[in-house]
Amino acid sequence: MIDKTSQNHNALSLVTLSTPSNRCKGMLKTNSAAFIFRSASPKEKKTVRVYHCPNLNPNTIMSRSRSSTTRLLYTLRSSINQSPKQSPSPITALLHLHRHYSAAPSLRAKDDKEPWWKESMERVRNIGISAHIDSGKTTLTERVLFYTGRIHEIHEVRGKDGVGAKMDSMELEREKGITIQSAATYCTWKDYQINIIDTPGHVDFTIEVERALRVLDGAILVLCSVGGVQSQSITVDRQMRRYEVPRVAFINKLDRMGADPWKVLNQARKKLRHHSAAVQIPIGLEEDFQGLVDLVQLKAYFFRGSSGEKVETEEIPADMQTMVTEKRRELIEAVSDVDDQLAELFLSDEPVSSADLEAAIRRATVARKFIPVFMGSAFKNKGVQPLLDGVLSYLPCPLEVDNFALDQSNKEEKVKLSGTPAGHMVALAFKLEERQFGQLTYLRIYEGVLRKGDYITNINTGKKIKVSKLGRMHSDSMEDIQEAHAGQIVAVFGLDCASGDTFTDGSVKYTMTSMNVPEPVVSLAVSPVSKDSGKQFSKALNRFQREDPTFRVGLDPESGQTIISGMGELHLEVYVERIKREYKVDATVGKPRVNFRETITQRAEFDYLHKKQSGGQGQYGRVCGYIEPLPAGSETKFEFENMMIGQAVPSSFIPHIEKGFREAANSGSLIGFPVENIRVVLTDGASHAVDSSELAFRLASIYAFRQCYAKCKPVILEPVMLVELKVPTEFQGTVAGDLNRRKGIIVGNDQEGDDSVINAMVPLNNMFGYSTSLRSMTQGKGEFTMEYKEHAPVSSDVQTQLINAHKPKNAE
Repeated sequence: MIDKTSQNHNALSLVTLSTPSNRCKGMLKTNSAAFIFRSASPKEKKTVRVYHCPNLNPNTIMSRSRSSTTRLLYTLRSSINQSPKQSPSPITALLHLHRHYSAAPSLRAKDDKEPWWKESMERVRNIGISAHIDSGKTTLTERVLFYTGRIHEIHEVRGKDGVGAKMDSMELEREKGITIQSAATYCTWKDYQINIIDTPGHVDFTIEVERALRVLDGAILVLCSVGGVQSQSITVDRQMRRYEVPRVAFINKLDRMGADPWKVLNQARKKLRHHSAAVQIPIGLEEDFQGLVDLVQLKAYFFRGSSGEKVETEEIPADMQTMVTEKRRELIEAVSDVDDQLAELFLSDEPVSSADLEAAIRRATVARKFIPVFMGSAFKNKGVQPLLDGVLSYLPCPLEVDNFALDQSNKEEKVKLSGTPAGHMVALAFKLEERQFGQLTYLRIYEGVLRKGDYITNINTGKKIKVSKLGRMHSDSMEDIQEAHAGQIVAVFGLDCASGDTFTDGSVKYTMTSMNVPEPVVSLAVSPVSKDSGKQFSKALNRFQREDPTFRVGLDPESGQTIISGMGELHLEVYVERIKREYKVDATVGKPRVNFRETITQRAEFDYLHKKQSGGQGQYGRVCGYIEPLPAGSETKFEFENMMIGQAVPSSFIPHIEKGFREAANSGSLIGFPVENIRVVLTDGASHAVDSSELAFRLASIYAFRQCYAKCKPVILEPVMLVELKVPTEFQGTVAGDLNRRKGIIVGNDQEGDDSVINAMVPLNNMFGYSTSLRSMTQGKGEFTMEYKEHAPVSSDVQTQLINAHKPKNAE
């Protein structure tokens, strides 16, 4: 950066700056000992001669560390890139340089000890926006992108212009007005970089929420001020707890009739068990919603301009002073319950300053002990900017989040990652997309630096791959970058991997724990109308199965039909429609059917000898033990344990015995569905020196399972859904009676104005076509949502019906 051959050791004799109308590009050159900033418009370049600084020497500048110089350049750019309304000051830039290079050696040494990446990482936020369907997530994201300058026009989810929201890039999303796939983007707010993932609200696309939360450091939980805490709100909040994600809540739609933020706040405390309090209170509600009062800073905000882009700060209205005092005390008490520093201040009757309160809220939120609640109306452009400020103030940066990996070279020992660019490169692939030029893989970098051209290793497969193209995503468009470091979310072309694979620079064998993948609950048969479309049809199914872990493809052994399985009717409908639109394949679709399971209710023993002799080497293998049910609530579905004493069966055959039992459990004898929640214990066995083989013991295990299964008193399990209905009160009795006929159990009943909210547990098999029935019963005024709750035993008469229906298939 400095011309060493220069003989002029009078530092900074000349500084060239852009005029007020232009942004400085910040390109730094040296002419003798002068720093020169080149203007974006050479015609407007203006040379300003500044004061002589005899203490500055180019050799001194050359000796400074690269990291220190990088920070200095950032400071210089910041001082010059001021608001267009203000003139840039060359004196300010000069003073920064003079102070930086003329400071006492001890101060410079202290400055150099700070890692180059610390400041940049502290200015990063990785967040997701999640909620129940139609709570306004995508509308909120659209406003965030607009106010941060990422987009220049606002388009509504169901806008009349037909453009649709930026983050709903798929044609189907814009048609249906719902988010189907999570979408990533990034923006800048007050010199902070915010990486955002907008997630679907419909329960059928819950895997998109799972994988987003797995890689994020914080989240915004959006709640509707009218609908309150709904079924998917509970599911999303549970997912946030599973991945230990700190979050803030945003009560949206305060402009709507019936808006009641205090009711929603109380629901969050009861239904979601949130330890939370409002950090804002609205100025008016419904049609009178005008602005917000910040309880931390004690200021009133009003949102003016055609799109609410002008945030004006005013004094708190006089008629709200009492309420503000009450709600601020409530906020301080709530935070004091979980933060000792604030509690000391509060108990000593010392006045709590805005800075003390803000710091306490941050500590409590990052520690997941408190959830600050913001308010507003994204659609009416009110409350979004203060929410962005809250993201910066209260949600953690990547350095404040603990992430762990499993060391595969050391018996999967748990290793805490530094989370900094200084460590080994470790990244997790959390989402895949098929694009025109190949597979696009989304990576979250947890440690180290990833550069274009680097070779990285897929620890799950052992493959070494070159990073040929690296970028950041903005919805469906990719912007090329040269490198990214820990804490960043990037996209890479050409990686051959599966969702959940871990990549490193090859120096360590770390794997990240993957996301939770729920089991599919609905299946249907699908086949191409034309035989000529078979190749494209298979290509589509393979792609969707690779991209979405909850979308499964199988073959019906009886009919030979292709069976697709997913999280619900809408989930499968969307994929069938995508096959038609993206691959030009018309498909014939069968009726949806539920994915049953089988399990056992009691322990039974097995002792089976597989012996076959037909000339040459025979087959010999004996297995003894028992099968028993796993305890209720077990995380695993199948357990195998070897409790043999001695070497009755050589240890090399044990894995094949386990393989045989697992294979047999894939199809129960009642109706042919997988058997789960069982534990197989091997206690004894026998082998033959010549005739025993891997195949012999695998077959012995399969036959032993089938022999023992009937003695375990097996039962059929069916998926049970948690259904939430909102219907006018006059139809409550009719709807409740219909649920009873569907063998549903009502578990909750609340009143919301003129509507009744009914919560019920209903077998999924009895819920097909329910949308049409509900519309008919409520004159089109009822609505419902449902999510998978559990697999539960069917009644004895239903079990008999299912077994009888299965018998003809077996007979064939």
